[in-house]
Amino acid sequence: MWSLLLLHRGWNLVLSCILLISAFPGADASIAVSNMTLTATKFTPEVLLSAARRSPAVPNAKGTKALFTVTTYSFETHRKTSQIRLLDIESGQSTLLVDDLSASEPTWIGDDEFLYLKSGEKGNTTVLSDKIARPGSQAYEVTTIKARISNIKIKELPNGTVAFVCSASATPDGQLSNPVTAKKPYSSAKVYTSLFVRHWDEWLGEDKNSLWYTALEKKNGRFTLAGRSLVNALAGSKLESPVPPFGGTGDFDISSTGLVFVAKDPELNPAIYTKTDLYYVPLNTFTEEQPPSPKIVLTPGLEGYTNSPVFSHCGCKVAFTRMKSKQYESDKPRLMLLPDISDLSKTEEFFATDDDEGAWDYRPEGILWSADDKSLYVTAEKSARVHLWEVPSNPADAKDTPTVIKTADGSVNDIRLLAEADSSSKLLVSSTSLVDNSCYSIVDPSSNTTDIVSSNSKQGKTFGLSRSSIGDITFKGAGDYDVHALVVRPSNFDEKKKYPLCFLIHGGPQGAWQDGWSNRWNPAVFAEQGYVVVSPNPTGSTGYGMALQNGIKGQWGGRPYEDLVKAFEYIEKNMPYVDTDRAVALGASYGGYMINWIQGHPLGRKFKALVCHDGVFSTLNQWGSEELFFPIHDFEGTIYDNRAGYEKWDPAQHVNEWATPQLIIHSELDYRLPITEGLAPFNILQSKGIPSKLVMFPDENHVSSNHYDRQLNQNSRVVAVGHC
Repeated sequence: MWSLLLLHRGWNLVLSCILLISAFPGADASIAVSNMTLTATKFTPEVLLSAARRSPAVPNAKGTKALFTVTTYSFETHRKTSQIRLLDIESGQSTLLVDDLSASEPTWIGDDEFLYLKSGEKGNTTVLSDKIARPGSQAYEVTTIKARISNIKIKELPNGTVAFVCSASATPDGQLSNPVTAKKPYSSAKVYTSLFVRHWDEWLGEDKNSLWYTALEKKNGRFTLAGRSLVNALAGSKLESPVPPFGGTGDFDISSTGLVFVAKDPELNPAIYTKTDLYYVPLNTFTEEQPPSPKIVLTPGLEGYTNSPVFSHCGCKVAFTRMKSKQYESDKPRLMLLPDISDLSKTEEFFATDDDEGAWDYRPEGILWSADDKSLYVTAEKSARVHLWEVPSNPADAKDTPTVIKTADGSVNDIRLLAEADSSSKLLVSSTSLVDNSCYSIVDPSSNTTDIVSSNSKQGKTFGLSRSSIGDITFKGAGDYDVHALVVRPSNFDEKKKYPLCFLIHGGPQGAWQDGWSNRWNPAVFAEQGYVVVSPNPTGSTGYGMALQNGIKGQWGGRPYEDLVKAFEYIEKNMPYVDTDRAVALGASYGGYMINWIQGHPLGRKFKALVCHDGVFSTLNQWGSEELFFPIHDFEGTIYDNRAGYEKWDPAQHVNEWATPQLIIHSELDYRLPITEGLAPFNILQSKGIPSKLVMFPDENHVSSNHYDRQLNQNSRVVAVGHC
């Protein structure tokens, strides 16, 4: 097991070098190890992975304090720590509230009291309450649930009680599921007659996600259950929410009028279709023992994913997003409004046009109502940054497309009203950037100003990084359109010197490199080892309009590849400080596909080494994946109806041209791109005598989560770069 090999901090550094020393002619092991040691004081994989990680900040109703969590990992003690902390908005200083690895999800229940969850033995979860004054000394148990619960939301009701909603797994008969105490079957066999069979990293069983509700009331100064324990709001409906595998609090919302949530259409094959509808469950007290049946919200002509439902403060309206296509997971989300919760048959679309394309060419994601319900604050990606935008809450008033509200550098990842009763609608915004892993700021949309409250890394200074290292380039793509790329230079950059090139290719393919922090693919890690990092966003990328994004359909190895060729040519001609004779290309997922495609084409000969992480070896194997709507859309049909569309862009058809040394990283629990997609290209490389190495994680999925696996993963990439 890799986990057993990686217990010693120094070992995986040495192992990383051993993995690749023999792969690249002329490499010197002592130099490689020495370089890794010398750069340990810089921004290295170890520094990245051991840095404190903060959650978004959640302000109290007065806007004076905010709750957040912070987790850290120590490679010296091999321990993870987790804290709940209190941020003073005025000073930007924080204090410790809870120091407990099993504590999570703090949420305000008053201006000076908060709830949080504590996972316990036998799969139980305890809901605790505590005061921000003298924390710990006044903590008490509200209730204990005999199951793992998460994604809690609360809302004060007109009768003085507090609605409490969470998610938890449900058995087929609608009861709380607890795998820890459940009776174990005598056979390990699994039998399926429908899809999904497996999803992301697990073989599916009979249990499903569900939403559960109850109400809390205060007695003798303490919160307790107002009714019986949790009630399954989805019982008997065949619906599942949050939507797996990544659904969370963004899949539902609560108000004094009830619960709204999104769920896939249970009558359609979930592997073939993305159709996800919005449902409403009317609740008055949240103590109803028999919940009303969920009612569907109608959106004629729109049959794709539904996301981000948010109640207005009055509880009478709901804003959300909806896609049109029921087989395109990356279709454009349209900003929608349900103007009257009592009439679920009437919804309105913002920026609608006669051609049904919509006047706003960006993809709304997060949604927040202003304090007076007259505006919506929306996050959407544009040109590698996630921006904040303001939209009138009535679609009839949204005659002009929105403009960007100024925020801190980088990308917004969470927005909250600073104070619930503040008519100025100031916002507490959480964001990250390529140099800062967490920033809290106060944004005033009325004056378009931003004041930073707290930066976790002091705007990158903690890591030795600065905004001066970040740049942008734009060049002509394969057609009559521009392609944008982010550039990250070393912190000690000297334009008179020559630097080797690190060429990053993003996954998706409908995704983009962003000016935002990543613990998995962080360009600054490569830059701080002495490389200029260029991260292009070619055809297929999000944030540049739907035409560029949709241009990848039926073009996996076509326009995107040509755009990357144009990117390399631009670097050769316009960036004299980059030594393109010493270049390495790296990519994951679709980026890994492109690495394998490049390997069989002329661009592959431009690089000294290639790194493919969880990539595609053969497009013909895409039907070994789980979410089949993805290849059906991108390859314009099923493999049995349009086999030629799959064969046209198949890297396996070009293995005769493979010649460049390559590192392959793959994981056995990756059911999105099964392990054979990593084994097959490694077998090809080895049989052809091409210098190559394979790093395999038996207990990881499509992304690495174990700190040591991530460290080895990062170090392996860095060492590969170091040998270009």
